[in-house]
Amino acid sequence: MKTFWQQSVDYLEIVLFSLNEVEITLGELLLVPAFIIGAILVVRWLIQFLVNRMQSAGVAPDVVHLVKRLLFVLAFVSVGITVLDLISVPLTAFAFVSGAVAIGVGFGAQNIINNFISGWILMWERPIRIGDFLEVDGVARGTVETINTRSTRIRRTDGVHMLMPNSKLLENTVVNWTLVDNIIRTSVKVGVAYGSDTKRVRDLIQQAATSQVEVLNTPEPVVIFDDFGDNALAFEVYLWLSARVERDLRLIRSNIRFSIDELFAENNIVIAFPQRDIHVDGHLTISSEDKLSFANKPSTETEQNPAQKKE
Repeated sequence: MKTFWQQSVDYLEIVLFSLNEVEITLGELLLVPAFIIGAILVVRWLIQFLVNRMQSAGVAPDVVHLVKRLLFVLAFVSVGITVLDLISVPLTAFAFVSGAVAIGVGFGAQNIINNFISGWILMWERPIRIGDFLEVDGVARGTVETINTRSTRIRRTDGVHMLMPNSKLLENTVVNWTLVDNIIRTSVKVGVAYGSDTKRVRDLIQQAATSQVEVLNTPEPVVIFDDFGDNALAFEVYLWLSARVERDLRLIRSNIRFSIDELFAENNIVIAFPQRDIHVDGHLTISSEDKLSFANKPSTETEQNPAQKKE
């Protein structure tokens, strides 16, 4: 009489079907999902362990993201090949099917494949990295949060998340404000009233610019006497600063304007505003036809309707 273990082994050796003259038993079929689940758990733990070690070592986030993606792909391929080997199925059995699938995918999913390949190019060449501040087509501005295989997630300056296809980032014009460093040049304009001490104005603007900690001393801010305007003497200060996003840039410019306004008020420098002189000529020439029309025109409504006046 067979024992329970021997009966279980016999059941597991039952042939369910055959693939390309290769018999698939019940035991092999049950072994596949168990192996896949165990492999997924081990791979996820191993990848997370490596990612945590890389992050603690100070590796750039985009490099960590690239390594994570590569490990997932390698693990997926390795698990797939191992599963086929467990059930004794050769890879040549899928040659015809894989060729047909490749042709169908090539015609029906061109955009998906294009974005997939573009995503790997972005992660490998790193023209755009996680944390970079981008300007796409001069309209969309935001910080890159993650680069996926199909699309890139960007958080715009208004807080809205935007999913942009990877191919668009490669095919269109993209301005990366932080590709090499965070150094950005900007300028602040101001106009003062005519009669102001221009050299004193230059020194005050220079003081307002250098008082901001974000403004770099090398190269130092440069104040330009830009033009003799219609209503003001125009000045502009060019400065280099360290800023991560557009919000920081606008905030720094705002602080410089506050400082300029305070310094001008302390030194009696008037910020110009539009002014117009209006000259009214009191000697008007009235033609004879206009005089005749004024003379014949009734002065009141009663004079226009004599009947009403009689009543």
